[in-house]
Amino acid sequence: MSDLGNKTMEESPKKRPYNLREKKEKNAAYRSLIRPELADELYDKILNIIVVQKKYKDPDYSAKDLAKELQTNTRYLSAVVNSRFGMNYSSLLNEYRVKDALFLLTDKRYADKNVEEISAMVGFANRQSFYAAFYKNVGETPNGYRKRHMENKK
Repeated sequence: MSDLGNKTMEESPKKRPYNLREKKEKNAAYRSLIRPELADELYDKILNIIVVQKKYKDPDYSAKDLAKELQTNTRYLSAVVNSRFGMNYSSLLNEYRVKDALFLLTDKRYADKNVEEISAMVGFANRQSFYAAFYKNVGETPNGYRKRHMENKK
């Protein structure tokens, strides 16, 4: 047993306890600073950059990169993404990546590509991230989805 196992919580040095209510209040206060017309404009620009320009396919494209391109800061960008899309930045990118993967996994032109190659083509940095995002969005594994849809096309 380690030394930490013998200490009580009171003996361990600790920071101020995490307060979820306080965090929610701060986030809500920050979101309230967003002007609706500016949020609408940023929403359109985000869609253009992420979807039309397909920046979601770049595994290294970060919220910081997008904020810089939009000439805003990451906190404001995050507030707009959360309020307008109902999800965080990573989930937004992953949703579009998975949508792309759904098409590629069932398109006969990509039948020779394995799941890892397709995950890289749509912007996932690694197999684990792809499988986790795919399962979260679709409810089954990429291989299971591909197999089921390829059988239906025969």
